[in-house]
Amino acid sequence: MNTITHVSDTAFWVGIFRAQESIRQDSLFKDPYAALLTAEKGQDIVDHVSGSRYVSWTVVIRTRVIDEMIKSLLSEGVDTIINLGAGLDTRPYRLELPSSLRWIEVDYPHLIGFKEEKLKEEKPNCHLERVSLDLANQEERQNFFSKINSQAKKVLILTEGVIPYLSEEQVSSLAIDLHAQNSFSFWITEYHSHEMYKNLRNVKKIKEMGNAPFQFFPEHWLAFFNEHSWKERGIHYLVEEGEKWGRSFPLPWWAKILHFIMPAKEIEKFRKMSGYIIFESR
Repeated sequence: MNTITHVSDTAFWVGIFRAQESIRQDSLFKDPYAALLTAEKGQDIVDHVSGSRYVSWTVVIRTRVIDEMIKSLLSEGVDTIINLGAGLDTRPYRLELPSSLRWIEVDYPHLIGFKEEKLKEEKPNCHLERVSLDLANQEERQNFFSKINSQAKKVLILTEGVIPYLSEEQVSSLAIDLHAQNSFSFWITEYHSHEMYKNLRNVKKIKEMGNAPFQFFPEHWLAFFNEHSWKERGIHYLVEEGEKWGRSFPLPWWAKILHFIMPAKEIEKFRKMSGYIIFESR
């Protein structure tokens, strides 16, 4: 039986990896709330979806990368963060943040309700708000963006693990709506090269992902966002970041052997298959 029946289930899937990382002695971050939020549901998905060690590595490295990006942008005057498709992220609780920072989590009503109940006794380190909103509803989305735009000076948008589940048309519409707000200055989101696409849309992966298939495969990833007036300010490639922190990508034994004889150009492609980008509105 497929354990992913709705895209929101993926929040439990990735959350279990944050919980596992947090109990390591050499952890790259501590998320003391992840286990509370994911419990058995997250483990059930892990047990039924292949490639868990690769997904686990990706989630851990991207979490640390985004943590660092946020810290950097806060030093540039960001006063509001909007986490679209926030899932079970707990950064407002676990990161050291200015108490004046406004952090807004947006997700489906059932996920917001679940999170509110589980964390009702916990105190965030900034001004945290949660908004129940289906991002596919463009009118409600635009009204929400316009309201926040009128109240903020410099906004950071975060879409962690969201864009790949949207179609090109949906991402295009979202990019346009975000750019229309003059205080929306930065956007943190994924990057995948063409080499990565084959790992995300093969027959086995499509079957395993059930009702939450990966859909976003633009011809040119960066050009797609550039054409919507979002210019990349910096890309943090996950393989390179993992090496920096002593967490090399978990290659199978046979791939490690091939790695020694691969041309330098192919190794470079591998090192830059995926990452996270800071886009800046222009």
